[in-house]
Amino acid sequence: MLDATPLLKLYARRRARRLAGLDPASAQQAELTGLLAKAAATRFGRDHGFSAIRTPADFRAAVPLRKYDGFWRDYWSKDFPRLDDVSWPGRIPFFAVTSGTTGDVTKYIPVSRAMVESNRKSALDLLVHHVVNRPETRIFGGLNFMLGGSTDLVERAPGIASGDLSGIAIKTMPWWVKGRSFPPLDLALVADWEEKVQKLAEASMRLDIRSIGGTPSWLLILFDRMAALKGAKRLPLREFWPNLELVVHGGVHFGPYKPQFDALLEGAHAETREGYAASEGFIATADRGPGEGLRLNLDTGLFYEFVPVEELDLPNPTRHWIGDAEPGVNYAIAVSTCAGLWAYLVGDTVRLVSRDPPRLLVTGRTSYSLSAFGEHLIGEEIEKAVSRAAAGIGAMVADYSVGAVFPQGPGDLGGHLYVVEFAGAAPAAGAIAAFAAAVDRTLGETNEDYAAHRAGGFGMKPPSVLVMPAGGFAAWMKKRGRYGGQNKVPRIINDQALFADLRQAAAR
Repeated sequence: MLDATPLLKLYARRRARRLAGLDPASAQQAELTGLLAKAAATRFGRDHGFSAIRTPADFRAAVPLRKYDGFWRDYWSKDFPRLDDVSWPGRIPFFAVTSGTTGDVTKYIPVSRAMVESNRKSALDLLVHHVVNRPETRIFGGLNFMLGGSTDLVERAPGIASGDLSGIAIKTMPWWVKGRSFPPLDLALVADWEEKVQKLAEASMRLDIRSIGGTPSWLLILFDRMAALKGAKRLPLREFWPNLELVVHGGVHFGPYKPQFDALLEGAHAETREGYAASEGFIATADRGPGEGLRLNLDTGLFYEFVPVEELDLPNPTRHWIGDAEPGVNYAIAVSTCAGLWAYLVGDTVRLVSRDPPRLLVTGRTSYSLSAFGEHLIGEEIEKAVSRAAAGIGAMVADYSVGAVFPQGPGDLGGHLYVVEFAGAAPAAGAIAAFAAAVDRTLGETNEDYAAHRAGGFGMKPPSVLVMPAGGFAAWMKKRGRYGGQNKVPRIINDQALFADLRQAAAR
C-alpha cells in the first residue's frame, strides 16, 4: 500500500496555518452570512426573511429556537422523504437515523451533500491535529478502522436513503480513503452486531491498523473479543496492532473509560483523541490533550448559538454566539447548518473553557439532569463523581446508569440508585459501600443543591449501588434494540419505566 501520509502532512501544514489565523467571531459571522445566502430562496428562508438578516442579532430576532419535533411538524413531515428546497436548497439525499440516547422515537436528520463535505473536512481537521501533535506520524501507511453501526442504508425514494451516520459516511467515502479504510463493504454490511464484532475481530487481527474510531463501550467489546481469540480476557493493543497511532472516541464522556484505555495502550505509541460528531454536524475536535477541551469547528458550514441551561424553558431565552458567550457557563448548544437546520437545539449541554480559539467540554444532555428532589445534578458532575469513586477503590467502570428511587411510604426518603457494571471481577461489598460514599462526597463538594438535600440525611438518602453482572448492559441494550454502533448506554434515566427495566435486568 502506498503511504499517503506525506500528502496528509502537506495538507495539515496549510490547514494548521489557516486554523491558527482564524478570528472566531469573524469566521462565525462569515458562516452565518453564507448559510443565509444559500438558503434564502428555500421555504424556510422565505418564511423567516433570510434575505434581510445581516447580523447574529437579526438572526435571533427572526428565527426562533426549535427542537426536532418543531422542524418535523412544521417543515419536514409533509414532504418527507423528498425535501426539495424546504430548509436547504436542492434535494436532501440522506437522512441520519437517530433516536437520541434514551428516546424510542426515530428521528430523521437531514444530511445534505454540503454536510457530507462538512463532516469530511472536520474529520480531516482531527487528523490535522494528530499530525501537529505527532510530526513523525505514518498514519496513512496502513488501514484506518471505523467501528460504526450498520452501513446498510434504506432507500426511501429514488436517490434518497436513510440509515446510520457511519453508513452514510461509508457510502460517500472518497476514493482515496476507501483503499486505506477498514472494514470492507462485505463486513460493514453485516447487520447482526455480535456476528459483526466477531468477524471484525478475526479479520482485523491480521492487518496493519494505524487508527480506530468508535464509541468507547463498543470499542472495549471489540478489544475483548480480539483478546478472547488468543485465549485471554484483555490484552494490550500493541499485541495486535504494533503500528497503532490513534484511537478516536466520542459520543459519551470518556472519564469512566479512560483507565481501561490507558491500560490497553500501555507500551504503545498511540494517543486518544476525542471528536464531537453529532448527527446534526461535526461540532468540535480535541486539538490538545484529554480534558483540555474540544476546539470548535468554526469554518465548516455550522453556526453556533449558546443558551443558558436554566433559561431553556423560558419563552424567550437569552441566546449567545461565539462573539459573546462566556467560559464557565453551562449552555445548551444550538446549530444552524448546511443541511437546513436553523437555531436547532441539539440536545447537548456544553461549557466553554476558552474563547480564542473556542474550546468546549460536553457536560451532558439537556434531558440529562437529575433533579427528582431538587438536587439539580448535571451529567458532568455525576461523571466526575463516578470516575473519582472508581479510582478510589482501585476499580474500573465498564458502564453505568443512575436514576431516582422515590419514597415508598410515610417517613421514607428518596435517593439515587447507581447501576454499575465494573470491568473485571465485581468489588467486594465493603468496596462497593466505599464507592457509594465517594460518589456522595464528591457530589456534595461540587453541587450546593445536592449538599443541601443531603445535609443531615433529611432530604435524600445516601446513594446506593446495584452491581450489574458482566456483560449485563450489552444484553440490556440488545433487548431494547439498541445494541452496537452509535447506540449509547443512557447515563441518567428519568423515565421510571425504563429505569425499572434496567434494575430488573441487573437483578437477574
